[in-house]
Amino acid sequence: MSTCNGDDPRIHDIKTKIRVVPDFPKPGIMFQDITTLLLDPKAFKDTIDLFVERYKSKNISVVAGVEARGFIFGPPIALAIGAKFVPLRKPKKLPGKVISEEYVLEYGRDCLEMHVGAVDPGERALVVDDLIATGGTLCAAMNLLERAGAEVVECACVIELPDLKGRERLKGKPLYILVEAH
Repeated sequence: MSTCNGDDPRIHDIKTKIRVVPDFPKPGIMFQDITTLLLDPKAFKDTIDLFVERYKSKNISVVAGVEARGFIFGPPIALAIGAKFVPLRKPKKLPGKVISEEYVLEYGRDCLEMHVGAVDPGERALVVDDLIATGGTLCAAMNLLERAGAEVVECACVIELPDLKGRERLKGKPLYILVEAH
């Protein structure tokens, strides 16, 4: 398991800034709300810093952020490590030619798209999102990047819901998380 060092005092602070909203968006879901983390500049900066510390020397040239919350964390990480940011979007949000990857969710199907030519063969990529639950979205993101010829080095999320076993669907790809939510 690739989890941030829990002894780092920043981790505790980050975890306390994530609000849990019961029964949202439907009964039985304990929604992990990162908007409260974003309201605290120190905790938000610490979140970005922890990722940057991990990836600054890994020769990553692409940070791919999953819509929508991957767009919050991905760009500052990309800028800090000198990589480009590639948005992975929901269907019909990107102009021009795209490649698509459909995936199954626990409640239906969805799709991610990426611009053709956004990633060059051989580039080293990091996939960023706020949370991993069942792993379907991260798998689709990895598939898109790999189809374009990129090497996905790792996936990074602020939060993991380990009870949903999403990590097991990542085909052995490393997953780095800051906090677990049970």
